[in-house]
Amino acid sequence: MHNQEQKAAGTWPLSNLVLYSFWQSSCSWRVRFALKLKGLPYEYRAVDLVKGEQFSPEFQRLNPLGYVPVLVDGGVVVSDSFAILMYLEDKYPQNTLLPEDPQLRALNLQAAGVVTSSIQPLHMQSLLKYIEDKFGPEERLLWAKTHIEKGLLALEKLLKGFAGQYATGNSLYLADVFLAPQIAVAVSRFKIDITQYPTLSRIHESYKSVPAFLASIPEAQADASH
Repeated sequence: MHNQEQKAAGTWPLSNLVLYSFWQSSCSWRVRFALKLKGLPYEYRAVDLVKGEQFSPEFQRLNPLGYVPVLVDGGVVVSDSFAILMYLEDKYPQNTLLPEDPQLRALNLQAAGVVTSSIQPLHMQSLLKYIEDKFGPEERLLWAKTHIEKGLLALEKLLKGFAGQYATGNSLYLADVFLAPQIAVAVSRFKIDITQYPTLSRIHESYKSVPAFLASIPEAQADASH
């Protein structure tokens, strides 16, 4: 069936999804959030990044870079959270992550791009460890906060005129899937004062009452260390 026929008939492709994830990974969190929003059941397979399980031969066959998340759907293997989310959107279009309006669609992609290219890669644990080893712990924290705050300021300006209850209106879309984990990590892990960004602060509060978000938080995962 084409998507239009599936929508009319109320049917969708059956999923047989396996997600390789680490509870503290914000990239994995994006995918968990999206899977919950789409109502897609999946098997959770934990990859302990602290113990180095990402370097095992088994996992390296799935993703030679050794990063989570990785999604397996039957014979299809997809790594990188952005690629996974686009795959899910194409294969399982229910509860769409991208609005039909071209401007809002582009805005969602732009906001996701800010997170995935200008914020999250600059506070990866491997990079921060390198900075700390070279320059000390104070420089590690300064580096992380500087780049996170720069990205959040850009997002505040970008979304200010479009945000409603959520990032680009009153429905949850791709921008929220990227923003919700990123803001939470900025606040909890890096002690960023999110009230500096009124729009982001407001939508951050909205996420806290979304069941799909609450089900995807790190502490709710089977491999969480409490």
